[in-house]
Amino acid sequence: MPVNEAQPVKIKEALRAFGNDYRDAELLLLHCLGRDERSWLIAHDHDELQADVIEAFSSMSAERLKGVPLAYLLGHREFWSLKLKITRDVLIPRPETELLVEWALELASRYDLESMLDLGTGSGAIALAVQHDAPHLSVTASDVSESALRVARENAEDLGLPVEFVESSWFDALEQRRWALIASNPPYVAADDAHLKKGDLRFEPSTALTDGGDGLSSIREIASNAPNHLEAAGWLLIEHGYDQAADVRSILELNGFSKVSLRHDLAGRPRVTGGCWQC
Repeated sequence: MPVNEAQPVKIKEALRAFGNDYRDAELLLLHCLGRDERSWLIAHDHDELQADVIEAFSSMSAERLKGVPLAYLLGHREFWSLKLKITRDVLIPRPETELLVEWALELASRYDLESMLDLGTGSGAIALAVQHDAPHLSVTASDVSESALRVARENAEDLGLPVEFVESSWFDALEQRRWALIASNPPYVAADDAHLKKGDLRFEPSTALTDGGDGLSSIREIASNAPNHLEAAGWLLIEHGYDQAADVRSILELNGFSKVSLRHDLAGRPRVTGGCWQC
């Protein structure tokens, strides 16, 4: 436990007791205090903390030191400038996924697209970001997890965004509906990937991370069924691992997609592959 709950503790002492991750400590303490401003902590660093705040901060600090992701402890994460509710039922949105949003918005603008489907929406991050910046789009988001959809719906309600949510295992419950654009960040980590036992991934829902096989089975299923749910000249965008670009390109081309291309994330890693149906 980073601080002694039985003794009066000042803000600066609580932060110092946390350890090396000072920024994490600040965010956790602000959360416990119900405040947002880091400047307030600096200005009040000699203030003594109430017992209930010390108890909450000690508990959350202990969890963080065990490796529990900050987003799960705080209950939110910023994505595409949107503050999203995050629980342990959903994958934590990552900056590299904003590349998928950026490309989707680019296509929607260039080709005057009118509809989009986000497959495996999780917290709703992709669908909500696109809907926020392209309010003319009719956006649908699906997920197999009822718990994840509850989080996504809450985020949509909080943000006032009219995304339609459907419980579905990929396309199973979507019948014969079609969209101009389908985007997905599916589980693409191979089951034997050592990264699953490291960092934040240890705490995230495994079904959102891995398909239990080679990391490509969900991508194969999406690519093979997407033509039945895309309008003519519709686009499919899929996020994938840095070492999967060639395989994903091959999968899209084998399923009849043309204009297949690749986008790299800010770290320069291959991250999103897209292709056009009946172009």
